[in-house]
Amino acid sequence: MKSFSGKTLSWSAKDNIIELELHHPPCNEIGAATLDEFEQFAHAVEHAEKNCRAIIIYSSVSAGFSAGADLRELYRGLQKLSFAERIAGVRDFLQRIHRVLNTIDAAPMTTIAAVHGVTFGGGLELALACDLIIADKSARFCFPELRLGLIPGFGGIPRLKRDVGNALIRDMLLTGRSFNAAKAQASGLVSQVAAEGEAVALARATAAQACKFDRDTAVAAKRFIKPIPYEELRREIEIFCEMFSRPAVEEGLRKFVDSADKMPYLP
Repeated sequence: MKSFSGKTLSWSAKDNIIELELHHPPCNEIGAATLDEFEQFAHAVEHAEKNCRAIIIYSSVSAGFSAGADLRELYRGLQKLSFAERIAGVRDFLQRIHRVLNTIDAAPMTTIAAVHGVTFGGGLELALACDLIIADKSARFCFPELRLGLIPGFGGIPRLKRDVGNALIRDMLLTGRSFNAAKAQASGLVSQVAAEGEAVALARATAAQACKFDRDTAVAAKRFIKPIPYEELRREIEIFCEMFSRPAVEEGLRKFVDSADKMPYLP
């Protein structure tokens, strides 16, 4: 697998392990440029050599793993479009990011998200597409979309329903509250908690352990224990687009964009 160095992310392969580094400050917001490079990564994963056995996704940005969608870019871009064009643009963006995350979800490798700090919205949805989430103690998890009058749109609800209990899902979606790595581990969302700054090292050790076993057996096990809820994922896009058409959502986005806070996505 050829290495790649882009404006928002980079990847390389060594010892049968692919590492994807997110490096787009302030907190790896996912906009047009990041999506383009994620699509290149998804293509590379689909055509990776069979000896590639694991993928680690991590952030080198101090603020955290990812704050999710670049809402400022989204809002400003949509202001130039008609109503129908706005909905079409949102749908296209969601369908593209879903294809990327579905590729990561279904990859014939063990996929590990090594997270720290802000792991919110689409950033949490990226982590949820991975087989394992390893968090350092600084990590905080949240779906803040409720404050904008929206639901998560990158596949978060179906994947949460697949992976954890209803109590946690309802708490996250209906209150918008964040929670820490210890609660995430207790709920089954996070598999391991590391000391601050040690999540990537622990992810590398975990990936090396996963590489010891027969690849075909690992792939068969993954497909059995981790079905991808494609129909619910498609329905999520429809619900998101229906909600996005409401005036309250545009007002929520406007307030977010106009906020003077350095990180307005923080609860």
